[in-house]
Amino acid sequence: MTMKPVQILQDALDEATLQMKNALPTEVLEAFEIAIEQTREAGLNKGVSVGTKAPDFTLASMDGQQITLSAELEKGPVVLVFYRGVWCPFCNLELRAYEQIFDEIAAVNGRVIAISPQTAEYSSAIQEKHGLRFPVVSDVQNQTAKKYELTSQMPEKLKQIYRSIEISLDVFNGDDSWELPLPATYVIDREGIIHFASVDADYKKRVEPGEVLRLLQALQRDTWARGNES
Repeated sequence: MTMKPVQILQDALDEATLQMKNALPTEVLEAFEIAIEQTREAGLNKGVSVGTKAPDFTLASMDGQQITLSAELEKGPVVLVFYRGVWCPFCNLELRAYEQIFDEIAAVNGRVIAISPQTAEYSSAIQEKHGLRFPVVSDVQNQTAKKYELTSQMPEKLKQIYRSIEISLDVFNGDDSWELPLPATYVIDREGIIHFASVDADYKKRVEPGEVLRLLQALQRDTWARGNES
């Protein structure tokens, strides 16, 4: 019987949610939830589908290297993590959770690439703060997120709220679009096919990295089996 991966991330996200509820006024929290539901109702809570070819991209990492998806897939399966930015505590918890199982992912030739619209300065800061060993790349103006059909425009009312709590996306992202990717995780096999996709307008919910690791391990077993058959 397959054991369910330990739920280490969602427990931390739930704790962060509780802290947010204790720290922010009720009207702000209600505005957040309304925006989440509006995103879902608009049909934006989808992204590209399992079984389709993953859109290729080339983005710069913090050490100046160009990270190209197709080139990374030649080495092994890739986990794409779209996150909102350094200002988002839920995103920070998610990236830290992937760092905790970095060695296990590497053991099955997996690679993690974290993608955010924030500027290189802020991406570098989050990588250094959490000691992340996987690349954190800046997706200027959400060009890659748009390929994956993940972008969402922030409503005017929410812009005002974000500014009131000192989160100005024009500063973090270096443009005035106030556009964000939906939090999303993709597992892409070596042939470039999306094997798993998780997209949720509710940024307080993320797929467990342990579940992603299990999928990568299954892909490795399938690759090994096909190799033996040939």
